[in-house]
Amino acid sequence: MSKKWYNYIVSVDDAAGTDQDPLSAPPNTRNAPASSRSAAQSVADIASSIASEPKFTTPISDPTSFEEIYKAAEIPPAPQGYSILKISHMLESEHLRNLPSDVKKSSVLVALDAAGVDIKEVIQDAIRRDRALDGYERVQQRATEELEARKNKENSEIQAQIDKYVTEQRAKIQSNNEEVSREKERFTGWRLKKQQEEKKIAEAVGYFVTENPITTGDLNAPPPPSKTAQRS
Repeated sequence: MSKKWYNYIVSVDDAAGTDQDPLSAPPNTRNAPASSRSAAQSVADIASSIASEPKFTTPISDPTSFEEIYKAAEIPPAPQGYSILKISHMLESEHLRNLPSDVKKSSVLVALDAAGVDIKEVIQDAIRRDRALDGYERVQQRATEELEARKNKENSEIQAQIDKYVTEQRAKIQSNNEEVSREKERFTGWRLKKQQEEKKIAEAVGYFVTENPITTGDLNAPPPPSKTAQRS
């Protein structure tokens, strides 16, 4: 775990000749020479004492409310109210904002010493909050992935229905077109036979009339010019 504010507050000098851990030293000796262990190792020791996976005991109605997330994770109240959030507020206050980092750190440690609060407790509060946020991030990620999986499945089912419907409708269109083609072909054949029948009739009538009233062509064709009546 590497959070910049850990190393901002907790630092270890490389001076040799001492075995004292600044995080375990009494408040009034924290500015003494540090141990040879790194600050990262000190933080790791603190982190190992805290449950890695927080449990959310109450529903979270507003994911944008970090306070609600902390409450659901049952983070215990910080000693004397000195949570990492309060420390962050102190560091960004107008009194400390523009001071050098070592002065900021010393000022915070002096305030904690005066309140009888161990810096370890602040780091523990910070780790608990960080793990609550990370844990809830995983909760939301799982929920998002599950929603995506459900919707992808639903979309696949809808697409399958659409594909089936399109296939069925295309088959109907094809069937309709084939039916029309068959009917046109049948009608064309019938029309040829009809014309042959009319020609036979017209030839028989033609012996007895000057102007033959029998039509022998296509009904949609333009009418032939009129003829002068003649008697044979």
